[in-house]
Amino acid sequence: MTYTLADILPSVAASFGIAAADPLGLVPHRDVVVLLIDGLGAELLARHRDVAPTLAAHVATTLTAGFPATTATSLTSLAIGAPCATHGVIGYTFAVPDVDGPRLLNALRWRLDTATGDDAMSTHPPETVQQRPSRLQDLAAHGIEIHYVVPAYQRDSGLTRAAFRAPGTLHPAATLDELRAGILAAAMHPGVESRFTYAYFADLDATGHLHGPESPQWLAMLRQVDACVAELLGELPATCSLLITGDHGMILADNVIDLDARSELHRDVRLIGGEARVRHIYLDNPAARTDAHDCWSGGLSTHATVVTREQALDEHWFGPTPTDAIITARIGDLIAVARGGTVLVRPEREPLESTLLGHHGAWTADEQLVPLITTTGALRETAARALRDTAAGATSGSSAGATSVTVTATASGTPAGATFETAVEATSARATAD
Repeated sequence: MTYTLADILPSVAASFGIAAADPLGLVPHRDVVVLLIDGLGAELLARHRDVAPTLAAHVATTLTAGFPATTATSLTSLAIGAPCATHGVIGYTFAVPDVDGPRLLNALRWRLDTATGDDAMSTHPPETVQQRPSRLQDLAAHGIEIHYVVPAYQRDSGLTRAAFRAPGTLHPAATLDELRAGILAAAMHPGVESRFTYAYFADLDATGHLHGPESPQWLAMLRQVDACVAELLGELPATCSLLITGDHGMILADNVIDLDARSELHRDVRLIGGEARVRHIYLDNPAARTDAHDCWSGGLSTHATVVTREQALDEHWFGPTPTDAIITARIGDLIAVARGGTVLVRPEREPLESTLLGHHGAWTADEQLVPLITTTGALRETAARALRDTAAGATSGSSAGATSVTVTATASGTPAGATFETAVEATSARATAD
């Protein structure tokens, strides 16, 4: 069986005695901390066990992020406990209705058209774009205290409001020292009441975007994350279980295709959304779909797989649950998924994103597989054995991101990450400095 990010919080809820599916088999503890290290891919970690021995030694199993493997989608899947076919945050950018016709919504910045476009908070309120209740709301309704250990700026972000939804105690944390202190503050309390803490760290992903995954800078950041986790494992009380995972992995771009420079690809096209590894193509006229499919398939050749919306839904790319009409309309008439190390950039519309070295979103094992790392005793032994078997199957035969993964997601505010945004802003600052 394949386990996904969407399985984590249902299992957390079950460990607190709430009626819910428990695919991961968590042992009940007074408190639970879920720490998401943005960009922590299972394949990347496996190749660098020597750099991160603590993280590697505590891997319980391998999960799939779900498609597309990108922060906005993955964090919403984690928080809602369901794939994006259910929650509708189907990528970095996707089409939403507007007064003069559809526009792209950037789900990390909650802006329209581009990462620096019009603020969408009032025109597209996050709670209406994503209407499902979160698992954190379920926990709070059952008397579980909610704590967040995240950068302070994320408190009121659009993605936070859309995905996490539940109020809670904020422990501002942008650095590893602040992350460790915030987690310990939430977990080391004398009371008998239970707490759930969601913690998030952005810099591994941001470093990968800017310098490339497995670069010296990325490895140095991974080493620092590992040291922080080693300290945490020695300091957390026995009343608290710690679960660590990632929202996606990453690949290093080695083949750049400039979509803006290929005028033929824009014929009959109204919008191009998604990101460099997964593009949603929205047509002016659906009747032009066959011609557009042939044009994109021929133009991208072996560098990308191009499918229709109907094929992607029939094959359950976005999860096994049927999409409603609103979510269906957010999916492109065509979807282009990059292969190998190819990226499909738009330097005119996405000038900063197009300069990044590390990317994610598509089907390779390096992008899709994320580890589930746990404290000793966090899982029931029978469940732990089953999860180890799943991990062995998930990683068998994969190497260097060359292998694609088939993902079947189970159907099982404060704060959502914006590390891709962080990397884009850092790139902007670097360009200004240069």
